[in-house]
Amino acid sequence: MNSIHNTGTNPPTLTTEDEMDRIFQIQHANESILARSTAKERRKKLKKLLDAILDQREKIKKIIHAAYGKPYAEIDLTEVYTVTSAIKHTRRNLRFWMSDQRVGTPISILGSTSRIQYEAKGVSLIIAPWNFPFMLVLNPLISAIAAGCPVVIKPSEMTPNVAMFLREFLANIFPENEVAVIEGGIGISTHLLSKPFRHIFFTGSPAVGRIVMTAAAKNLSSVTLELGGKSPAIIDRSANLKRAARRIIWSKFMNAGQVCVAPDYLLVHRDIESKFIAELKKSLDILHSKNPRTTDTLSRIVNEKHFRRLSLALENAIKGGAKIIQGGSLETTDQFIAPTLLSDVPLNAELLREEIFGPILPIITYATNEEAIAIISKKNRPLALYIFSRNKKTTNYFLSRTKAGSTAINIGTLQFFNHNLPFGGVGYSGMGKAHGWYGFKAFSNERAVLKQHIPSFVDLLMPPFKKWKQRIIDLTIRWL
Repeated sequence: MNSIHNTGTNPPTLTTEDEMDRIFQIQHANESILARSTAKERRKKLKKLLDAILDQREKIKKIIHAAYGKPYAEIDLTEVYTVTSAIKHTRRNLRFWMSDQRVGTPISILGSTSRIQYEAKGVSLIIAPWNFPFMLVLNPLISAIAAGCPVVIKPSEMTPNVAMFLREFLANIFPENEVAVIEGGIGISTHLLSKPFRHIFFTGSPAVGRIVMTAAAKNLSSVTLELGGKSPAIIDRSANLKRAARRIIWSKFMNAGQVCVAPDYLLVHRDIESKFIAELKKSLDILHSKNPRTTDTLSRIVNEKHFRRLSLALENAIKGGAKIIQGGSLETTDQFIAPTLLSDVPLNAELLREEIFGPILPIITYATNEEAIAIISKKNRPLALYIFSRNKKTTNYFLSRTKAGSTAINIGTLQFFNHNLPFGGVGYSGMGKAHGWYGFKAFSNERAVLKQHIPSFVDLLMPPFKKWKQRIIDLTIRWL
């Protein structure tokens, strides 16, 4: 059984505004030095970070587990492996990423060559959430280090002991003018957002994302917003129901559903509804036992506020006519909510309007593909969309008629683990991309460089504009 999570008795080390300003200034003064660092120097820093993670792996797991009972194996997979694999991927590819990229040059400017030079944006701010309090700090940090940017990190105040650990952990690896962790709540974030950071990387809710973007606009800071939304999973008649059920249960109830890319609701073809629900129930029993309260495979809800939010949403859905297929039990002593499957949820219920971010899974049936698309289209564009089908035509139908930050076919959440794929939302679910090459670019300015090698054709077309010059211009417009 999971231990009762620790809400954090240790208060965060609050940093004064003067101290935050000092940190910003010393990082600002250091940004040009870091920007000129070589691939070898950046790879060395990443290796030092990797070695420290591996050395303190057990301590990291214990601290995260104490936050809200996250299973140790799940921490290894979703917090440790995702970071260590990201470091290895970045170190392998960094020299190529940093090299100038040659691009073509049109014949109209013959005699010149063109390239893109990647340069660090400069001092950056990372604001991280609580649901993956280690990984969602470290992954964007890896990208910032790769790009050559100094970073201020603001971890979530909802997991204060993890934030405290990160402050001490990173301070032993990096000097303050390269990486600094600042703990605290809304007041701390507000002051940091008032500073003219070159780039802000925020992971969290769309509501807070709007605040971050508004603050960034005042200083014309670029932003990467990793948000969330209602991520649907479509189960077509042709799907392998047993396999689909198992994979959906795994991806939905990982971290007690407190995952931005978790399936938020299911769209199940009505012809397979009863069979598929039976498979879901079987998979739930296999993966998390018939008595999930006693298993060591499930996290708890992060705090009382979110527990109350989920409890109320579930209660209101049931009052509106929703039926519990399985689960539904709640335990306030350790903020446990059993994995819950629901049917007949009213379409206007909060569970189908707002991102659930918890272990509750509504099931909606559809009769036609057009009906499924209509349901999805009424909601904001999601961070992820899942399609379970063995019919290529059906799969392509859903792909071509939906918009999402990412899509996985016949699996759940696995796209997040591929560092070669861009990760991020679209519209309401986010802005900008992260991971691997795309994370490196998020913290880099793509500087256009053109070099003229021989006398330029343009020299002939400068004022004064004679008739013969106009004829050349006309020919250029017509043929080039």
